[in-house]
Amino acid sequence: MSTGTRPALTRLVRNVPRVAVAAVAALALSACGGGTEKTESKPSAGTGAGKPTAFPVTVEHKYGSTTIESEPKKVVTLGLSDQDAVLALGIKPVGSVDWFKEQPYGKWPWAKDKWGSTPPQVVGERDEYNIEKIAALKPDLIVAQYSGMKKEQYDTLSKIAKVVAQPKDHPDYGAPWQVMTRQIGKSLGKADETEKLITGVDARFKAARDKHPEWAQKTLAVADSFEAGKYSAFTKTDPKSIFFSELGFKLKPEIDTMAKPGWNVAELSAEKLNVLDVDRLVWVTSSTDANNRIKAEPLYKKLKVNQEKRDLFVPYQDPDIGAAFSFNTVLSIPYAIDEIEPLLTAVK
Repeated sequence: MSTGTRPALTRLVRNVPRVAVAAVAALALSACGGGTEKTESKPSAGTGAGKPTAFPVTVEHKYGSTTIESEPKKVVTLGLSDQDAVLALGIKPVGSVDWFKEQPYGKWPWAKDKWGSTPPQVVGERDEYNIEKIAALKPDLIVAQYSGMKKEQYDTLSKIAKVVAQPKDHPDYGAPWQVMTRQIGKSLGKADETEKLITGVDARFKAARDKHPEWAQKTLAVADSFEAGKYSAFTKTDPKSIFFSELGFKLKPEIDTMAKPGWNVAELSAEKLNVLDVDRLVWVTSSTDANNRIKAEPLYKKLKVNQEKRDLFVPYQDPDIGAAFSFNTVLSIPYAIDEIEPLLTAVK
């Protein structure tokens, strides 16, 4: 079950028993127009006397550009972590997608308070969208940043509302969190507020780097194993690797060269586990059984990172540390830094 360009977080979630696949209706609907057009429009009036407006705004993306002429009131997020940036900017999406039945609003500690008692409608699972449910919500804006949305899906959804697809010039699921946050912020007419959020998170990373300058001298890899004898190391474009890179650690280039083109992971057999012999190895797993299985691998036992106890086994959930740096969003990053710092400093 290779992921290819599929989001790496799902590799972790699929170890959870609740994994399931939802059927999605794929019919074209005609509704309010939106999508690739660059229509010339006059700025709309402000909401108050003399108050300027951010609209119209034009956002470029993988499938062209989308002009949003007025402030969106009802937003649907189809990227697997897009809801975090929208919530951080003070808007509750009316629709969102599911992580293999892992409801995105039901548990994550960094976002739970912002959802409050008004969860979104679940409108799909991963990159399979329920077009009828989305249309029924009558959204003004659909965003899909951390996603693998296809052109056919984009065209269909553009008949329902304005759609801002994943960032151009980046592979699916490979855009930096700052890029995706800015795309969302611009779409919502909140560019200035977005920059303040990004600056705040960047400051959290800098504070951690300043506190631990020794991290800059250490190599780090993030890995998982979802079945016996099969292991995965995440490439530099994966959110987990990006998170640790921004903490100051050096990533291992060999992992990128071992990955198939466009993939966010290098699939490893036990015989190739030596690529994980780094200064700090972070395993993100979903169970104690998985941890024990990895530790019992004879070839893994030979690695210095294991023998010198420089490997960390971080749970995906309960506590939700792995999920936090897998999301790697403006909401989850502060939580992830707070949780991972003591674990990293405990390793000599």
